[in-house]
Amino acid sequence: MLLARVLARVVDEGQLTIIDAAGRHHRLEGARPGPDVTIRIHTRWTGIRLALRPRLALGEAYMDGKVTVEGGDIYDLLDLVGRNIVALEATPMVKWSYCLQRWIRFLQQYNPIGRAERNVAHHYDLKDQLYDFFLDRDRQYSCAYFKTGDEPLEQAQLDKKQHIAAKMLLQPGLKVLDIGSGWGGMGLFLSQQFGVDVTGVTLSKEQHAVSSRRALEGGVADRVRFKLLDYRQEPGRYDRIVSVGMFEHVGSAHYVEFFTKVKELLADDGVMLLHSIGRMEPPGGTNTWLRKYIFPGGYTPALSEVMAAIEKVGLWVTDMEILRLHYAETLRHWRQRFLANRERIKQVAGYDDRFCRMWEFYLAGCEISFRYMNQMVFQLQLAQKQDAVPLTRDYMLDAEKGVTVKRSMAAE
Repeated sequence: MLLARVLARVVDEGQLTIIDAAGRHHRLEGARPGPDVTIRIHTRWTGIRLALRPRLALGEAYMDGKVTVEGGDIYDLLDLVGRNIVALEATPMVKWSYCLQRWIRFLQQYNPIGRAERNVAHHYDLKDQLYDFFLDRDRQYSCAYFKTGDEPLEQAQLDKKQHIAAKMLLQPGLKVLDIGSGWGGMGLFLSQQFGVDVTGVTLSKEQHAVSSRRALEGGVADRVRFKLLDYRQEPGRYDRIVSVGMFEHVGSAHYVEFFTKVKELLADDGVMLLHSIGRMEPPGGTNTWLRKYIFPGGYTPALSEVMAAIEKVGLWVTDMEILRLHYAETLRHWRQRFLANRERIKQVAGYDDRFCRMWEFYLAGCEISFRYMNQMVFQLQLAQKQDAVPLTRDYMLDAEKGVTVKRSMAAE
């Protein structure tokens, strides 16, 4: 079997048993202990595709039921892949796919106004109930902040909002722009806790409807408003700008455009906090399956290409922080909640088994990418002027310790 021959040179940690379409067992024993997984491949062509295009074929075969995991589950299989990823990426077919992606990545990430809206709708305008089944109660759909790793998800997401706010030097009355405002949780938090005036922009119709309703129901619509608008079309100037989990949808061809607009929107003494997934490697491409089925137009940048764009625009990087395993823990919580609510997702949200398998693969695969591969999260503090923030980072620590959060917000 071609796939078994390819993987025999890859599996060094753990054990994999492949049952091919003819019912034959192929046992691959790694030299080091690790997950012990058994998969069944239901058609001969699926086995060939897995050998030739593994990064796309595995997700598709699992979604379609052409690969089933009989010993363990899909997380165990992807965990095994993650532990052996260095050897897998050295195989000729995977190296070729990476090379191809680097050549065509600018086409894949071309996100002008209009196309960006369609890409956002593909993921964020799914049925609204879906997100209630795996996110925290505030619907924070980005990396949480784990101080110990043992916190419940609600607390870690609350700590994330506090951590970001501590870097923004907020004072009552300041005008804040939230680029990619999601379901409104960050904007509402900043307004309620710090008395700032918030404008949020999003391209998701579903998110806009929910965030606007939350502002109205919370009695803060006079100082927290949300627009269904591309950030490139937003006028005015703001004292502070925050963007959490949106930059991954910009595309590398648009980084200079993004930061040029930020500079235009930011007051002379203003400060921005940018929170984004990134990679700890040189620029590359987006996983083929993830781009096709989950995040069309999406890309996680290398810091080198982000910094190059910031330098061209002429903004100051006044602080930078790297969060490493925080997103792996966040995704673990999401995956466990999704699995616990799988039947309700089918019944209440109306999604079928194929959709659920697609999302199981998405959540498990992303967790593994942060746990073993090249993914991380960065927070960049940006300013027009080099003296826009204090000389040392002590103010961040003081602000984070001094933030008084209504306990009811964590408990609601």
